[in-house]
Amino acid sequence: MKYIGAHVSAAGGPDRAVARAHEIDATAFALFTKNQRQWRGKPLTEEVIAAFRQAMTTYGYTSAQVLPHDSYLINLGHPEAEGLAKSRAAFLDEMQRCEQLGLTLLNFHPGSHLRRISERECLKIIAESINDALSRTRGITAVIENTAGQGSNLGYRFEQLAEIIEQVEDRSRIGVCIDTCHAFAAGYDLRTSETTRATLDEFERTVGFGYLRGMHLNDAKSTLGSRLDRHHSLGQGHIGSDGFATLMQDGRIQGIPMILETIDPDLWPEEIAWLKRQAGMPSTVSTS
Repeated sequence: MKYIGAHVSAAGGPDRAVARAHEIDATAFALFTKNQRQWRGKPLTEEVIAAFRQAMTTYGYTSAQVLPHDSYLINLGHPEAEGLAKSRAAFLDEMQRCEQLGLTLLNFHPGSHLRRISERECLKIIAESINDALSRTRGITAVIENTAGQGSNLGYRFEQLAEIIEQVEDRSRIGVCIDTCHAFAAGYDLRTSETTRATLDEFERTVGFGYLRGMHLNDAKSTLGSRLDRHHSLGQGHIGSDGFATLMQDGRIQGIPMILETIDPDLWPEEIAWLKRQAGMPSTVSTS
């Protein structure tokens, strides 16, 4: 089963994100549980938690279909003690918010060395940050998102993701989210069925599909290997349609949230319907 959806707005409360996902015929969705541009959000009240859980039941979603995203401010590999402590506290808060909502995944960008420490040291610090958060929470899997490799951001090579995972103490609670735009910008070709399968084969050899817990499905305005994170609508960027069709047909990708972060939300119902067709799934949205 392919779970297909989009990163929807949680304006008005996280329960509204569930309703918005249902409105676009999504079988998966992502959301921010707080303002992604702030270090901490308002505590979740019992009323907010109950409304979210009821919406999940009403619209028939399970935690396996939801891939929340943490704040963009967090840098779990920060080279300075103050910045690292602030990031770790914010990440723990994000994990705990997921616990409260009954969710089981949290997607995050691994971190940046800011050109002050080595890549290896930064990867070690990221793993230590993950270990700290996992030791203080229960039931939440930390899902590392690959990056485009902009600036000093790490996690753009599969080998870097594997190196982080190797240093995580509880590997039953660590996973990876592949962002297609990021992968393409980092040099992994997804333009044809053949190159897409080759990229997936490389991921399997380097990281392993047992760790794949989510995907972000985005075309790319940036070119192959550009190291620039520029999302586009499906079929309108440099990746094109063939790679996405191949992803939907690959039997190794099952039971994980596959989330659109493409640039035009008005197209999400059509994009979801098209992806479902590629996977041989029914859709209630008619498209040309």
